[in-house]
Amino acid sequence: MALVTTAEVCDANPQLIVSGELRALQPIFQIYGRRQVFSGPVVTLKVFEDNVLIREFLEEKGNGRVLVVDGGGSLRCAILGGNPVVQAQNNGWAGIIVNGCVRDVDEINGCDIGVRALASHPVKANKKGIGEKHVPITIAGTRICDGEWLYADTDGILVSKTELSV
Repeated sequence: MALVTTAEVCDANPQLIVSGELRALQPIFQIYGRRQVFSGPVVTLKVFEDNVLIREFLEEKGNGRVLVVDGGGSLRCAILGGNPVVQAQNNGWAGIIVNGCVRDVDEINGCDIGVRALASHPVKANKKGIGEKHVPITIAGTRICDGEWLYADTDGILVSKTELSV
């Protein structure tokens, strides 16, 4: 989808919104990273105050995918920092959505990748390696499944069951 805003996608697809095939996340995320507009197929991850699995995913080739992390909405520590975001950028990830906090914001904002998170926090996450990969998650009032498509810009974030063209 080339340079089409999320608002235009919504306007062009009211039937998909009614059917639930196109969903908008609640506007709770802060924008980080230099790439304000991004899209790609979704990879899901569910963790809580632990970033080991996030780092493992971002060490893989991204191939234009978007990592969507349900961090339980925790505001007690950061589950994503600057080094993994640099790695994600270098490995071809389009973006990262984190239902939790980030740290090293200056480093993240220097990267050509899209990042959305609830807030920034100076405290590091735990390193236990506990979580679930490729499972349905619910963040910002929206259920998201592995393999769906995510579209993000400064207006918001959309999730679609299929890749959209407008």
